[in-house]
Order: sequence, then structure tokens, then C-alpha cells
Amino acid sequence: MARVLLVDDELTMVQMVADLLRQEGHEVFPFTNGTQATAALTAHSPELVITDLYFDKTRPHGLEILEKARGLNPPATVIVITGFGTIETAVEAMKAGAFDYLEKPFKVDELKLCVKRALSYNAAISETAYLRKELKRKYQFSQIIGSAAKMQQMFKIIERVADTDSTILVLGESGTGKELVARALHFNSRRQLAPFVPINCSALPENLLESELFGHRRGAFTGAINDKKGLFQEADGGTIFLDEVGSMPLLLQSRLLRVLQEREIRRVGDNTPVFVNVRVVAAANESLEKKIKDGTFREDLYYRLNVIPIQLPSLRERRDDIPLLVAHFLKDKASPDRKRPIQLTRHAMEVLCAYDWPGNVRELENAIERAATLCEGDIIQGSDLPPTLLASVTLAPDAAAPDEIAAPLPAVPASALYPLHAQATNNGPAQPAVPDSLLPLKTFLREQEQAYLNRTLQQCDGDKEKAALLLGVSLATLYRKLSGEEP
Repeated sequence: MARVLLVDDELTMVQMVADLLRQEGHEVFPFTNGTQATAALTAHSPELVITDLYFDKTRPHGLEILEKARGLNPPATVIVITGFGTIETAVEAMKAGAFDYLEKPFKVDELKLCVKRALSYNAAISETAYLRKELKRKYQFSQIIGSAAKMQQMFKIIERVADTDSTILVLGESGTGKELVARALHFNSRRQLAPFVPINCSALPENLLESELFGHRRGAFTGAINDKKGLFQEADGGTIFLDEVGSMPLLLQSRLLRVLQEREIRRVGDNTPVFVNVRVVAAANESLEKKIKDGTFREDLYYRLNVIPIQLPSLRERRDDIPLLVAHFLKDKASPDRKRPIQLTRHAMEVLCAYDWPGNVRELENAIERAATLCEGDIIQGSDLPPTLLASVTLAPDAAAPDEIAAPLPAVPASALYPLHAQATNNGPAQPAVPDSLLPLKTFLREQEQAYLNRTLQQCDGDKEKAALLLGVSLATLYRKLSGEEP
């Protein structure tokens, strides 16, 4: 059940309580000597400590044991035992971190209930700490996949601003991961222990959105039968994420502007302002400048939101990241009956890299989940990809054979290579190919790059501008590489 350290200078009391706790299934470490008990705290790492407050003058005070128990990692929950006339000291112990106290003489049922409540509290605290640790791990920056230059530039901005209170405006097409960035900002800031509250501003009509954001008083409108706290109040001390803020009605835009300026909100039907300490992260998947020209978005609100803009690139602007993203989405897809991780044929990978992905990373994730579910065995064929994707992609005549396993693609960092990129043979994983006649590494790499550039040009029907866009380089860089001027 639980490890319990028990200390009291009355031997009879220690024996009685120890027997009772053992009957309840707990592992008990009993002590009548405060010095020995203090030394045993580190050795036994108890989950619960039950200690008397007063010992003989030659022994440590119970508050010392309390202080050391609370300093353990993880800290122990402490119940203090006090005699008649020492309630004031018990209150002092509660202020120092004790969970509860028992006054001598106490009843057996009273002790059982107090121990049960203390252990339940300890379990809840441990679970909360674990969940927060998992949330922080899930939304740490390394979970945002991307090695392209635009992504690396974005990471630097996020790292600089995460632990500030500055208002952030995340810009990017639908499916690029704006909420993931917002959560990463929150869970890597000093506000991480406070709430993260997301809301899609386009999902609710104007009257409901106002009530959701700012709350309302009872009787403010038909159906308002109780007072309601708004999401700004729910997020107090933390972060509120306003997704698709460009769709917010003009009336609410003016109210949001006041929140950003004054840091206070007014509930619907209430004249009393309420102060809120909230960091605002907004997101838009359309041009707010265009909406300002159209008269559907306030210019002053735009400047309030656009304190620090973070631009997320579309997936077609960072095609080199597609293999990394595919590997990331597939790493947890292998079922117990599969002997090897899921792989892709070279044809399937070329189709994925050639597609424009209007739905961006979200669309790619859905396509990979579909393919992993429908594929036979542990290899995704091109035919396993969504029909709409296949219909919109035309590969060059020398495209890979349908059953050829994908080889490592250029621009994928070695540290990010996943099993799906490795060639496979019937005899197991293949070793890197070695040319018949060994060449200097620089010459070999240049030849491989030239071959890849020529194949990309063939796929683009000789259109160098399209090829440069597909490769993620400038047109001038492509010309230099083709001419051999740039290694």
C-alpha cells in the first residue's frame, strides 16, 4: 500500500499505531528516537510520515522532522500528533506544510480516516505532477518537427519569447500547427502550472462567443439562469489561445481591445470590471491586413495582437521535412503483430514529396494514418495513399518502381533518420550502397546531388522555377548547382 514512517517517544503509542497500519497493508518504519527517525527519512523515502511534535529535550523537535520530510523528492505527506494544550503549535505545523494533525488521545477510526485522506491527497499530487510533466514533454519544442531553415528560424523566436508575457500572433495556413505552437509557448513558460484555455472564434455565433469569452450575470439574457465565468477568468494566471481571431465580430473586437489595454473584463450584464492576469496568444489563417482594408478587422486591435508575430510556413514551402514528419507519424503506428516498423516504398515517398498539401501537416498526418491502416504487412505502397492525392500528382517516367523501398532522401539529418528510410532486403536491413570504384567523398556527394537535381527537373518537365520551389532553394542557387559552381 504505502511506506509510512512513524515516530513518537511513547513506545506503547508507536506499537499500537504500527500494528494498526500494518493491518491496513502498509509498510511501517517505527521509531521512538527522533534523531534515528530523521536519519531514516532519506533511506526509506516514505510516502507518509506520522510524527509527534514534542520529544525529550535531547531529541529533535517534530517540526524538524516535518521540514526534512517535506524536503524529500518527492515530498512526504506529514500528519503531526499533538498533546493537550499544544494546538497552537499544531497550527504552526500546518503552516509549515503538515497535511493534518491528531490530538491525543485519538480514536482508531479517526486515525484511519486521517491516513486514508493523507494518502489520497499524496496520490492526487503525484498524478498531477506526472500529468504536468507529460504535458510539458508533449509540448516541448522538440515535438514540433522541422529541419528546414524557416522552421529553425521560427524555433529561435519561440525560445526567446516563450517565458515572456508578450502577446503573440501566430500566422499560418490551416493545418500548419498553430495550436501546437501556442501550447509549446504556454508549457515552456512560467505560466505552465496555470490553465491553457483554447477557443475557436469562428465556431460560435456572436452572442454565444461574447458569453464564452467574458462570462455573464444571471438574467443578462434569456437562458442565463446562473452566473457564468468567462474563459478569460478561467485562464487567469495562464494563457488563452484565440484561434481564427480574424473571424471575430467587430463588436467583440472592441471588447478584446479593452482587455488587452486595461487587463480587465466585464461580464455580460455586469458593470463591475474584473481584473485578469492572462497572456493572449492569437492565431489567424488568413491575411489580417486584407481584412483591415475590407473593414472587417480593427487596425488598432491588429497592432495590439501583432506584438510578436510568428509565421508558420506551409508544408509545400518545406518539402524536405516531409520524410521527418512521416517518420514521426509512423513511429507509434506499428501494431504488436508487425515484426518490423512500417516502411514506405520509394514510389510512395516520391508521391508524398510531390504533392502540394493544401491541408498541410494535418492532411499529411491523416494520409499517413489511412495508409498505415490499409497497407498489407509493414510496407506502405503508393496505392495505399488517398486517391485524391494520387490523382493530383504526376511523376516523371523514370519514377521509382512501385515495390522499391524508399532510400534515404537528401537533406534529412542523420540524427533524424527513421527505419522507414532504410532500404530492406530479404536478408534483413541493407547496408549503405558502395560504388564499384571508390571516389573522394566530395566527388561522390556532388554526383549524387546532380543526379537528384536532374531527376527533379525531369519531374518538373524542365521548369527550373518549379524545380527550385520543390527543392526549397532559390532559382539562382539551382543554376549554380546545375553548373557545378556550388558544391
